[in-house]
Amino acid sequence: MTEGPGLLTLGDALFLDIDGTLLEHQDHPEAVRVDDDLRALLQNGFFRLEGALALITGRTIAMVDHLFLPLELPAAGIYGLEMRLAAGEPVTRAPEPGALSRVTETLTGRFAGVEGVYFERKGPVLAIHTRAAPHMLEAVMKAARELLPELGADYRIAAGNAGLELVPIAGVKAAAIERFMATAPFAGRRPVFLGDDTTDESGFNFVNGCGGLSVRVKPNGPTAARFTLPDVASARAWIGAAF
Repeated sequence: MTEGPGLLTLGDALFLDIDGTLLEHQDHPEAVRVDDDLRALLQNGFFRLEGALALITGRTIAMVDHLFLPLELPAAGIYGLEMRLAAGEPVTRAPEPGALSRVTETLTGRFAGVEGVYFERKGPVLAIHTRAAPHMLEAVMKAARELLPELGADYRIAAGNAGLELVPIAGVKAAAIERFMATAPFAGRRPVFLGDDTTDESGFNFVNGCGGLSVRVKPNGPTAARFTLPDVASARAWIGAAF
């Protein structure tokens, strides 16, 4: 792992996480705001890369579109369980199992009234945020592990920097990036992926295996990324230097 990745080129395919990479984290995921400079950066990058720029996020694509309005970029939402392979195309979505509603009801009841613990249902994914109550993460993790068997073998717990998610095993950023790389205009380009969280590690591994460029923003532990950047401002500046 080395600080300072090389230059992003106009022949690359650029994949970008959002929270913690392009935007600073907030205690509540709906508290983030996209500024006009970031919109202009992504719009210009999309044009200069001839469409080979995609957002790879744990958010739903509907949430992404709301944040970046009026931009509508290629995107993988909820770790690839939602996909829009090209701007303007319809979004494909994974089904939602009924068991997840029952698990959600049990967990929200167990932590009802606990300040700083926020539940977010995203289709087939349940996110539990503890950024505002880090002391609760262990208890939330214990409860999620107890209930995980009710979702069957197709589900896993994805632990993040400030919470966890109950997510189908098919929902990994590596698979989303791989799907983009099999389609135009991404195919044949060098993949470049910027992320900041443990949920981005599968994407780093995939990109490394393709001879691409993996960059973790503000790392706070071991990472498969080959390069690092110290903060969101540095990530945005590095992207902007190419455009």
